[in-house]
Amino acid sequence: MTKSEDDINLDGVLEEVGRFGRFQMRQYALMILPIIFNALFTLSYVFTAGNLNYRCEIPGCDDAGQSTPYNPAWLNNTVPFKDGMPVQCERFAPISNESLERQYCDAAGSFNRSVTVECSDFIYEDEEVTIVRDFGITCPQNDWKLTLVGTINNIGQFIALPIGGYISDRFGRRLILLLSVAGSAIFGVIRAYSTSYEMFLSMEFLDPVIGSTMYTTAFILALELAGPRMRVTGGFIISCSFAFGEALLGLLAMFFRNWRTLLKVVYYPGIVSLPLLWMTAESVRWLISKGYREKAFNLLQKAAHMNGRSISAATLAKYCPATGTEGVSGESVEKSFFSALQHAFRNPGLVLRIVNCSFCWLTNVLVFYGLSLNSVTLAGDKYLNWILVCLIELPGYLMLLLILDRVGRKRTLCTSMVLCGLFCFLSEFVESGNNWTNLTLFLLSKLAITMSFSTLYIYTVEIFPTNLRQSLLSLCSMFGRIGSMIAPQTPLLAKLWSPLPMVVFGTMGIASGLAILQFPETLNTKLPNTVEQAMNIKTDDEANKDREA
Repeated sequence: MTKSEDDINLDGVLEEVGRFGRFQMRQYALMILPIIFNALFTLSYVFTAGNLNYRCEIPGCDDAGQSTPYNPAWLNNTVPFKDGMPVQCERFAPISNESLERQYCDAAGSFNRSVTVECSDFIYEDEEVTIVRDFGITCPQNDWKLTLVGTINNIGQFIALPIGGYISDRFGRRLILLLSVAGSAIFGVIRAYSTSYEMFLSMEFLDPVIGSTMYTTAFILALELAGPRMRVTGGFIISCSFAFGEALLGLLAMFFRNWRTLLKVVYYPGIVSLPLLWMTAESVRWLISKGYREKAFNLLQKAAHMNGRSISAATLAKYCPATGTEGVSGESVEKSFFSALQHAFRNPGLVLRIVNCSFCWLTNVLVFYGLSLNSVTLAGDKYLNWILVCLIELPGYLMLLLILDRVGRKRTLCTSMVLCGLFCFLSEFVESGNNWTNLTLFLLSKLAITMSFSTLYIYTVEIFPTNLRQSLLSLCSMFGRIGSMIAPQTPLLAKLWSPLPMVVFGTMGIASGLAILQFPETLNTKLPNTVEQAMNIKTDDEANKDREA
């Protein structure tokens, strides 16, 4: 019978292998691809289902079927304006049939400004094509169809995350990673050829159902190979990759203004990358937790060789299994997994930690994606706003790299969430028209929630045991998806009361930040392998004090 993973000081073995040598660099380089794909795939709906500026086509004034200016000199005479923009789906009624002739368009008296009629034909501001234009989803009464796209995407993630987490913990990280990239890419390409809104929406749902665990799996595959002192650096690399992926989406959308072309450019590389991702190494921690100790140590020896290091004979003698002891049956692994899950949920302290962590995830996801989605409604160029709101994440990750191993996880997470809430509230005191101040506070809010979200990923990995780590991470992330389901709807809140989205973000940010104080500090701790270890996490200083006592 083999020893369990908790018998192994794997962090100590990783020190012998090398904290961050060529082997880890190769693994991280491979993991950057699915991280970037995840940013591109999960957020593409921001631009494919984005609303457009358009106005009514005026019979007799606009040349049907020909290129017509969006804002001609006579437009004020023919359509009502609101906040400096032409109302999208109404035009003034002509006083007589003579107003249908071009020479009457410039005459203010040719239209009855007290009577409006609805229209069904439109003139668009530019050549951009989203599903609004292709599927005729126009006028305010259909706005829900556009926001529904993002919600459906996140419902798919909500359903799939716990299933993907189970498959990952049961059958391996590498398998679920390959399946998620392949499935998501295939459904994304199919979506590019949608012939109706209903087909588009179906593919938007199936894409995340298959691909929702792409980020969490890649994150864990990368982080489980790094020692305690390299987890923050590893998280920094992964987080920066996601931010670049988000900014890349804005850049691609800027150049490819047709949603079908954009989807093809975004998703085809996912299919092409599969042979490369096949080279991904399985998680050593997962192999050991499932009894595949020989495979695990063969992989560690390979890693040591690539890093120019060697594993000592004492370590091999202590941990390498004897012949015939390799692996365990699928039935016993299945039994072991569900037994561990039942044991975890019998522990009231761990259950409270899961609930608290789930609320923190919900808040982080809601505010993080809510701010991103609302950025395209800010004054100015929507592509530039999107790119700026994404790139502001980079200094946040850099600040984490500098402070997280000094200040600790708990204080960093609490402070960043409370600051995000305060910045959200302050943005509502900015005078109307002061666009740069408003954008600055908006960016500071995104900077703070970025630091919080990145810390939360590392924190969640560190507070749950190995044999349930991805399952519980996926469970918390699943509740986070409730936030991302709500996030696409938050621009609609502004129609009820313009400050409402930022008030919601600010309130939840402060509340969750204070709830974080119930978590243990995990700075310089070993990753827990069992529920008992997870519930008795102690920092190195605390452990030393206990030994001295």
